[in-house]
Amino acid sequence: MNTLFSGILIILAVLILWLIITYNSLIRKRNRAREAWSDIDVQLKRRYDLIPNLVETVGGYAAHEKEAFEKVTNARAKALGAQSVHDKEEAENMLTGALKSIFAIAEAYPQLRAVESFVKLQEELSDTENKIQAARRFYNGNVLGLNTKIETFPTNLIAGIFGFKKEYFFQLEEARAKEPVKVKF
Repeated sequence: MNTLFSGILIILAVLILWLIITYNSLIRKRNRAREAWSDIDVQLKRRYDLIPNLVETVGGYAAHEKEAFEKVTNARAKALGAQSVHDKEEAENMLTGALKSIFAIAEAYPQLRAVESFVKLQEELSDTENKIQAARRFYNGNVLGLNTKIETFPTNLIAGIFGFKKEYFFQLEEARAKEPVKVKF
């Protein structure tokens, strides 16, 4: 009877230990995904801060392109206000398209491309875009790890009990980035 009781205690202790380790691993993965999202957020905020300067610089040369500037301004405002990953994704795709129209306008003004502040802004935006892509890959990798853990047996049992939810991947429309911008004058 004493060995049966000891055996049950050992099994119970192992089960509790497994529960604790599994729960803590889920917490670590979720926190890594959240940290990775904050990296994206930092880069997006940097991008948002550069946009008004870009619009102002290009606007000085192409004041008659008011519609394009309004699109960029509206897209930036929507992106700043987006809360969820999905909303942020949609807003970012819209903003990327609007920014491409600004750069297409700039291509029509050779004197603008020679302005040092415009060139610097263009370089900073390009650098920021690269950092956003790197942060996005890092975030999506962490989300993949978390989602896999949440969906895999037997961890999915613990995840379900404690209410862990799958995270949303942050995807930017690559196809849209490859399409040429259509500019009408």
